Formats: sequence, C-alpha cells, structure tokens
Amino acid sequence: MAKQKTMAATPQRRIGTILGTGFFLILSLIIVFPVFAGLLASFRPGTQLIRRGLSIDLDFSTMNLNNYTYLFSGNADSQKYFMWYKNSLIITVLSVALTLIICYFVAYGLTMYDFKFKNLLFTIVLATMMVPFEILMLPLYKEIIALKLIDTYTGVIIIGVCSASTIFFFKQYLSGLPKDLLDAARIDGCSEYGISVRIILPLAKPAFASMGILCAMGSWNAILWPLLVLKGAEKFTLPIGLNTLLTPYGNNYDVLIAGSMFGILPILVIFLIFNRYIIDGMTAGAVKG
Repeated sequence: MAKQKTMAATPQRRIGTILGTGFFLILSLIIVFPVFAGLLASFRPGTQLIRRGLSIDLDFSTMNLNNYTYLFSGNADSQKYFMWYKNSLIITVLSVALTLIICYFVAYGLTMYDFKFKNLLFTIVLATMMVPFEILMLPLYKEIIALKLIDTYTGVIIIGVCSASTIFFFKQYLSGLPKDLLDAARIDGCSEYGISVRIILPLAKPAFASMGILCAMGSWNAILWPLLVLKGAEKFTLPIGLNTLLTPYGNNYDVLIAGSMFGILPILVIFLIFNRYIIDGMTAGAVKG
C-alpha cells in the first residue's frame, strides 16, 4: 500500500518539479533580458537606442566598439566618468567595510552576552526596519548639515554603517554557533576581544561574504541619499554622474550605455569571488539540531 502511494506521488512530484523549473526559468529570462539588451545596446551607436530602444535584435552591421573606445579615450567625458567611478569605489569600499565590522560586533554582543533589556534593545533595532527611509531623509539631512558633512564622503557613508537588517542577519547566523566555544576560549585564557575576532569571526565568513555582496550592491547603486548630500560634480557617484548625462539639451547615450555596462563589473567580480559562500550564509540557522 505504501509502495502504491509512493508510486502515485512520484508523477505529481515530477510535475511540480517541471512547473517550478519552468517558472524560475521564465523569471530568470525576465531578469536577464534588460542586462542582455543593455549589453547589446552598448555596442550600437546612441542614435540606434533613441530610434529603436532596447532590443535583443542581433544586427551585427550596426554593432562596434566605438562606445567603449570613446569611454576609454581620455576625453572630457571619459575623465568625468572615471572620476565618478572612483568616487563610487571609495564610498562602496568604506561603506561595506564599516557596515560589516560595526554590525558584526553589535550582533555579537546581542547574541553572545546576556544583559538587562537585551531583548528590548533588539526589538528596537528590528523596529527601525519598519520605518521607510523617505520618512527619515529630512531629519538625517538636517543632522548632516549640523555636523557639516554636506558634500563629503563621510556624509554619504555614515547613515548606513549601522544597518538593522545587517545586524539581524549576523545575529541569526551567530545564534547557530555553539556558545561552548566562548567558554573553551576563556578557559584557554583568550580575551573577550580575541574570542570575537580570532574564534567567532573566522566562523562567520559565509555571513560576511553574503552581507558584503548585498551591502556592496546597495551602496554602489544608491542614488537618493548621495544625490541629497553631494553637491559638487567632482564628488558625484557613478549613478548620479550617469544621470547628469540625460539633459533637455542633449543626451550622451554613447557614454551612458557603455558606462552603465562597465559599472556592473565591480559587483560582478565580488559575486564571482564570494558566490561559494552565499548559500552557506543565507541558509545559516535554517536547520538546527
């Protein structure tokens, strides 16, 4: 009887697998289409984009490397582009490094130690995730003005270095680690700082890799807050700089499309380097026993 139930369930499971695979395949194509269309557009003249828009039509007669040649030619547009590129790299690297370090130690304290009002404090941290950033923009902007951080990298970075979502992620990951490691390290004479850095931190590499990619993507693609803080064109990040290429007086699509595609490279490199840690980081704490 059990064998008949197993045999009956197998076709249903197979149909479910096929439907699920088909759904995610279609979803993947929808996600990949804009990137692929943008890549093809970067090999075409900007006038083609204005006339035909984004398409995946492989017309090799109109495709060339002129946009990328112009991008790396060293002219005024090229110099501005790579200035914005450098600004984005600096802000992203500093933002990710500070966010991961600060959020790790906050989550470590909330996870590994018991103290009064710990749960209340963590609840307050989680509650901040429910407040839309648009509501906080004005008070944060006034605070940045009061601190005289307008038009500085610090003004862009400082508001995101203690992210509630990153703290929550690290806490969930660290909750899956045995606290016996702390007791064993204390017996061996290791300091509290040494335990967090030399014992626990190496075990949290998957969490660091996963959150590093997410934080890097958020910082690299951010446009709203940097647009409020940064005033001078020499401080613009790449998304803001590329947006300035679209004006009522003329649109430099040649640099815009090629620059957008080249701007994907840093995040792609980070993903390829750390992708093997992503599944471990994202599934941490899913199974406990």
